[in-house]
Amino acid sequence: MPSRNADMNIPLIELDGRGLDSDTVALIADGAARVKPAPGALDVVASSWRMADELVATRRVYGRSTGVGANRTLDVAPGDLGLHGLRLLRSHAGGIGDPLPGRQVRAMLAVRLNQLLAGGAGLRVEVVEALAAAVEAGVHPLVNEYGAVGTGDLSALSQLGLALAGEHPWLMAADSGEGPRSAPPSPISLETSDALALISSNALTLGQAALARSAVDGLLRASHVVAGLSLLAVGGSLEAYAEPVHAARPHPGNVRAAAEVRRVVGAPDRPGPPTGRIQDPYAFRCFPQIHGPALEASEALERVLAIELNAGAENPLISADGPDGPAAYHHGGFYSAHLALALDQLSLATLPTARLSAARLSALAEPAITGLRPFLADEVSAGSGMLILEYSANAAIAEMRNAAAPASLGHAVLSRSVEEAASFASQASRQALRMVEAYRLVLGCELVAAVRALRQRDDVKKAEWSDLSLPAGRAYALADATLDPSMEDRPLTADVAAAAGLLGALAEL
Repeated sequence: MPSRNADMNIPLIELDGRGLDSDTVALIADGAARVKPAPGALDVVASSWRMADELVATRRVYGRSTGVGANRTLDVAPGDLGLHGLRLLRSHAGGIGDPLPGRQVRAMLAVRLNQLLAGGAGLRVEVVEALAAAVEAGVHPLVNEYGAVGTGDLSALSQLGLALAGEHPWLMAADSGEGPRSAPPSPISLETSDALALISSNALTLGQAALARSAVDGLLRASHVVAGLSLLAVGGSLEAYAEPVHAARPHPGNVRAAAEVRRVVGAPDRPGPPTGRIQDPYAFRCFPQIHGPALEASEALERVLAIELNAGAENPLISADGPDGPAAYHHGGFYSAHLALALDQLSLATLPTARLSAARLSALAEPAITGLRPFLADEVSAGSGMLILEYSANAAIAEMRNAAAPASLGHAVLSRSVEEAASFASQASRQALRMVEAYRLVLGCELVAAVRALRQRDDVKKAEWSDLSLPAGRAYALADATLDPSMEDRPLTADVAAAAGLLGALAEL
């Protein structure tokens, strides 16, 4: 994470409750961007707070003058109003499990700050300013993993609230080895009206979903390059990627996947007939049809996030557009069905494209397809070469398969049966993050094998992977310079890690 004190040249992002996307959330979480409220954004916050304060003075408002959940019918006694908010935070800050990585919690802070600047929470400006200071400093509260089921990240955000009040620990980036130490904001006093207004959000789930989507999108783009190198390594047919094939069945993801592979290897839109096999295995021939749905699922999730990351959807929603002026609308906007389903769709769609990567890996080990030695071994007798990578990749895919089980199938009845449904978007976001790391390693295995095969080809100077004007040529040059050239039998753990580390660069080719 870049030092904010030493490097002030990193981008400054002005948040205003509009236009935040998953890639920007990832930049902020990684410390690769600085943050401040946009001009006028705090004025919107102040206006919302004034409306909320006026409403509480004249009517019952959930969570401000009443209890929450099944206690919604109970009024807070006047003598208890002073500590009601802190009691609410203390009671809800009961997350369990291991502390979450700082990157995920910083994503939560960035999302919540942006949502609050949309102006529907009725939160005091001082609280928003303290949150903005925490985001800018790169610090984060300790947040435990379990505590939400897709109807609001109440425990995580309560831990944030207590940290702002000085009752819960802040963690510095350096505490988790992620960068230099920065100072947390000074403790602030929290009023009763601040508590529910701060925690009525799915900001942690959304932050995790944004990180997952940003990472998956990069890996899907890198897959075009890795698959292109594998296609060249086996001398595969380009007919399966021809523009007329996909114009005849124009699913947008399929069209894009085919076009990207053609671009990577420098193929024309209408390639000539193959000089070798008439038809390749599915690993190569069906890449557009299997990879395309994952591209579409990634775009679908980003469309959901474009709304959710910029939504002032607190319950109650403080609005100037009531029937007789300002109103506190009580609603169920915290229920994250769209997000849960979009995350499940992305995980389910990513799994088959990872399986196809493993299939290409197996093809690269097969002499009948490559014309090279079994398992791309060196010239010793019965060498194993990259044999173990098939096992390792399929083990990672097994983890992906478990993570792809739809979280939206879950069900819960909570709070004395008042809350009788849950989206489980919180679980779907964590599962998507698990998918990302396993998928990265699967692609790393394929890249190691593809480069190994290209090195062994007699026509290693062939234009497709030596022409630096083509993405395939630049990708091969980068991988060839990075990966160990030895073909002898040896552990390939470091090779796969190095290859996985190249995927971000390959995604930009």
